[in-house]
Amino acid sequence: MKKLYPLLFEPIFKDYLWGGRNLEKFGRNLPKEGNIAESWDIAAHPDGTTRVINGEFAGYPLTELQKELGLDLIGKNNRWAQKRGKFPLLIKLLDANRPLSVQVHPNDDYALANEGNELGKTEMWVVLHAEPNAELILGVKKGTTPQKFRKGIEKGNLEPYLHHLPVKKGDHICVPTGTLHAIMDGIVIAEIQQNSNTTYRVYDWNRLGADGNPRPLHIDKALDVINFDQIEPSLLPPILLSDSDGIRVSSLCTNPYFRTEKVEMDAGATYRGFCLGATMEIWGAVEGQIIVNNLPLNPVQFTLLPASMGKFEIKAKTDAILLRVYAGESS
Repeated sequence: MKKLYPLLFEPIFKDYLWGGRNLEKFGRNLPKEGNIAESWDIAAHPDGTTRVINGEFAGYPLTELQKELGLDLIGKNNRWAQKRGKFPLLIKLLDANRPLSVQVHPNDDYALANEGNELGKTEMWVVLHAEPNAELILGVKKGTTPQKFRKGIEKGNLEPYLHHLPVKKGDHICVPTGTLHAIMDGIVIAEIQQNSNTTYRVYDWNRLGADGNPRPLHIDKALDVINFDQIEPSLLPPILLSDSDGIRVSSLCTNPYFRTEKVEMDAGATYRGFCLGATMEIWGAVEGQIIVNNLPLNPVQFTLLPASMGKFEIKAKTDAILLRVYAGESS
């Protein structure tokens, strides 16, 4: 078997109508024209599969690499995904140059029953940039019921039921399935999510799509899955896990599918770890410059460490902020 190493991928760009050109500021070489909404950085989905661009596996689509390596790539904690023929996660950047639709994502059971072999979509966001007064919609206001919400949709007035939440650079937001949400304009985020592209829209600001028609809504499905008990949620602070030798590790989000940590490193610090078969690890440089084994990463780049790769070292060339993503035992 070929020796395993940190993998880098060529991003795939999506030109949804709410995008802009802001991802150029985050290391993306965008097409010369068009509004780019998303950069799929690590993806193995029918709607987009990234290719390896470094080392012996260069040119491999991630789907083919998983077929060849199996659990040596994704890890035993992701055995459920291997059985379903799925890569477990999707990593992307989003440029919300205009507001996204008000939407919700289903859980695995609902997706399996209604969307073929699609996964549900638990996700989390890290805010990379936010204009002054930027905000999200997250959850519902107190007193919202499914009946009132449906009437609001029919009348074209959902505002009384939408919970707005101010955000700034560096904030993180955990978004379990069933969360009513919308990313508003003036925000760039890094998103870690289940490998799914299933979105149920309930409101799209009366916009027209590229074809001149309103984009489809999915009102009945959305009402099936919205968690109306998620009332006016607030942002949660990181939970400090360790602080030594110039490395501070904090927990951001933990769910049945992935765990995300923030790792802050002083210049010259070295993080040492092991991939011993339980889980792949995805590391992203959010700020600063790092070297993962022999692979340099600039902001904002992500690398995938195969589950059976063995030991690895991350060296901070400058002060750096990193994201670490891996699957826990419950995955």
